Amino acid sequence: MPAEEQGKRTRDREKDRNFQTNMAEKEHYSSRRRSPLVEKKSKDSQRRREEERLDRRHTDRTEQRSRSPARNRGEDSRDRGRERSRERERRRDRSRERDHRRVDRGVREGERGGRQQHRRRDEREREERKFVRVKEERDRNDERRREDKQRKPENPFQTEEGTEGGEEEEANKDQPNFELSGALTEETNKFRGVVIKYREPPEARKPRKRWRLYPFKGEEALKPLHIHRQSAYLLGRERLVADIPIDHPSCSKQHAALQYRLVDYEKPDGTTGRRVKPYIIDLESANGTYVNNQRIEASRYVELMEKDVVKFGYSSREYVLLHDTSDTSGVQAGEDDEGLDD
Repeated sequence: MPAEEQGKRTRDREKDRNFQTNMAEKEHYSSRRRSPLVEKKSKDSQRRREEERLDRRHTDRTEQRSRSPARNRGEDSRDRGRERSRERERRRDRSRERDHRRVDRGVREGERGGRQQHRRRDEREREERKFVRVKEERDRNDERRREDKQRKPENPFQTEEGTEGGEEEEANKDQPNFELSGALTEETNKFRGVVIKYREPPEARKPRKRWRLYPFKGEEALKPLHIHRQSAYLLGRERLVADIPIDHPSCSKQHAALQYRLVDYEKPDGTTGRRVKPYIIDLESANGTYVNNQRIEASRYVELMEKDVVKFGYSSREYVLLHDTSDTSGVQAGEDDEGLDD
């Protein structure tokens, strides 16, 4: 036993000696400069130890609070105050973020509005330039028409007495008016960008009778055209200005015009009355206008009667002129018909 105890003590002393030696070596190495990785690990371990200490402190405070109600109430009030202050800070942060977003949105909208304003200004400038060009072109065309009219040569067969070739013209001869239009085209001789070849005469009136044109294509009857709602109708291929389109290639763009005129007539008792009658005029078309298979003279009014058949160019369509009663007894002899006011 004494030998065993002595051996045990020897071993304990040797362990203590080794421990002291190891501690001395650790202190020696710790005093030397450590590598960055070791430094980082050391800092991490210190931070973890600090967090653990704080957690223990918080746990201890919680236990103390549970043991002392009065102190617990004070701690709770302080915690609530700190929570309210943190909530106020969060609200202020959210308010600042909203303000920043609002300012950014305003800047973007201002930039977008500026671009739209520049675009609208450019469009207005383009419209103004276009209007100026159209007006200049219109003035040039009017000036050219006036010059052409002034340069128009005189008729060598016209005599001083106003006769041509020695023959006196008829006094009641219907002459068309091809001057610049003021009623249909206002300031210019254009309508929808198309130059109008025809102008209504001063005696133009709306009819009181309900005249109609019944088109036929061979034996097939087409939908009738009501032609009593205005005083004149333009016929042709130009759909921009034509009241009654005619799509046959042999017809002109502005082929003919159907015109209602207030004219004088003689009553059976010898007095004079006035009536609105339908007339047709060919606008110098290439292939002519036909009334009852007879080609009419261009630029001359021709009176149309009930049941007359009108054709245009080489089109196979025939237009029969009738009215709502299709009976001549509707207008008695001696009864005036001055049409309707516009």
